[in-house]
Amino acid sequence: MAGIREPLWRAIAVFRFASIGYAAILVLMNRADYSHFAWAWAVIAVMTVWTAATTYIYAQPSRRSPLPLTVDLAVAAALLLSTAALQNPQSMRQGISPVTATWVAGPVLAWAVYSGRRAGIVSALVLSACDFTLRSDRLSVSVNGMVLMLLAGAIVGHLARLSAEVEHERQRATEIEAASRERDRLARDIHDSVLQVLALVQRRGTEAGGEAAELGRLAGQQEAALRALVGTAPPGARRRADAPPDAEPERADLRALLAREESEGVTVSTPAEPVWLPRKAADELTSAVRAALDNVRRHCGDQARAWVLVEDEHQTVTVTVRDDGPGMPRGRLAEAAAAGRLGVSHSIRGRVRDLGGSARISSLPGEGTEVELRLPRAGA
Repeated sequence: MAGIREPLWRAIAVFRFASIGYAAILVLMNRADYSHFAWAWAVIAVMTVWTAATTYIYAQPSRRSPLPLTVDLAVAAALLLSTAALQNPQSMRQGISPVTATWVAGPVLAWAVYSGRRAGIVSALVLSACDFTLRSDRLSVSVNGMVLMLLAGAIVGHLARLSAEVEHERQRATEIEAASRERDRLARDIHDSVLQVLALVQRRGTEAGGEAAELGRLAGQQEAALRALVGTAPPGARRRADAPPDAEPERADLRALLAREESEGVTVSTPAEPVWLPRKAADELTSAVRAALDNVRRHCGDQARAWVLVEDEHQTVTVTVRDDGPGMPRGRLAEAAAAGRLGVSHSIRGRVRDLGGSARISSLPGEGTEVELRLPRAGA
């Protein structure tokens, strides 16, 4: 997390060196207000040496710790209080800037970047108390300096905390992306080798019959389980950067819901990206697909296969369920509805119609059945 804060540490170093130049100009301009003018230059020299030392210390993240930061704050406070021995008492009552000028804000900024706005505010209060002891007669000047110091500590500390959070999120996104790439690579390798072998064993075992058929059935189960495993998103990748902020629980990924229906006899094909729908619409559409798959198992037998295809067309989501069963003669659905068997009309068509979508069922004897469910996003 230190990487994104590096520009802030470099900015502090630039500020402190620039503040030394500003302090030197003020000493020259207000030389008449110093009772020990030469000592003022000695303080400027100490400020320069200490700024060079802190720049070297803070250059490496491993050297940034509470100890050097505390010493930095103590040195700044001591140099600020030395103004009482350098300036005339009358000049301090008139509100002339101390010999350190704005240089004392350096430790405040350093603490704010290191530990956040709370540490910045505490260090600002310490230096403001020192400044108040010097110019207590000029309350307005002391209060103005304190307010500016507190604002600097709070704002810079807040920015440092935000930068740390951004860095954390960036690292997390990088880890998720790396895990996703590795998962995709493994999925490709598995698909090109293990899944194809299992599918071949299942097909040959079914054709051979007998004990080989049982072996083929087990191979088919393992193929379905492995296919579901390699299609599962890695931890932390379920909520993608392009997901709506209210994706859970008000929205759901239709792709993830339908992936649970994949089995030995059911193949589910989905887009690479999540298919976000309102939670109710996603659940109802999944239930309609599940009803269609139940019809396949009930009317086509255990050996029938079904394929579920999900298409996300931005404005419309289409789910197609196709099987290789014997199909239905014309008028069969109308006869079933007239006889009071309302599974298709209620469980499938009724669900999609209530969502503002449509369902189309086409089937011919010997050619299987195809159920197409279309749901406009606006309707959902």
